[in-house]
Amino acid sequence: MESLHSAHSATISKLYRYIIALPLAATTGPMYCRSMLVFMPQSLAFLAVPKTGSTALQLALSPHADIVFKKSQKHISARRFHRRVRPFVRDTFGIELESFALLRNPEDHLRSWYKYRRRREIRDKPEFVGDRSFDEFVNAALAEDPPPYARIGTQYSMLSGRGGRILVDHLFAYEQWDRMEAFLAERFQQRISCLPQNVSPFVTAELTPQTRARLHDARRAEVDLHRRLMDAGGKLTPRRRQGPL
Repeated sequence: MESLHSAHSATISKLYRYIIALPLAATTGPMYCRSMLVFMPQSLAFLAVPKTGSTALQLALSPHADIVFKKSQKHISARRFHRRVRPFVRDTFGIELESFALLRNPEDHLRSWYKYRRRREIRDKPEFVGDRSFDEFVNAALAEDPPPYARIGTQYSMLSGRGGRILVDHLFAYEQWDRMEAFLAERFQQRISCLPQNVSPFVTAELTPQTRARLHDARRAEVDLHRRLMDAGGKLTPRRRQGPL
């Protein structure tokens, strides 16, 4: 089997071009692009969903990665991984990759985005929330055409393909981080320590009952997936349970 480190750089360049050639799904949105890490010996790929501790995990795992998709190759949803990266790595290196990602409570996920976009450093950018309340922010995010400050996409769209099918092999609850750490320790045969990154300052961010009900109704699939994930103890293997595609 040809190892990644012995492969010609042209092969990796071909992988980048092959992935980028696939148009982005409209549901992902321009603000929902994050990097991806591939680990050949562990047959793993990390799909980074924003605001789920992805920056800390990327920093901890990057030294172990064989392929790191940089800023210009950050449009990696589970659908794109499944359609482009997985087949390419299998056909080129004979390795069947499994993907893993984290999912956060949908309300807390929006709250984290809200705090992040209240930072004074971005006050001159369209993404700046300003003095709007969290309730206003959530209602804006749920609009058919969200304004720039609330245009963040959804976790579910990053993790699913057509018809809402979850395409991630190992899905972990952000709230039960230890399950993910145990999984990585087993696969890497060492402990992977993560230090907190991008921690937003505390702000009051509450929802009215009406807005919370609207959020749950609008993001029903994501809310239900998170509930199933928590009921399962913080880990699901959704792609395996759904059977082969």
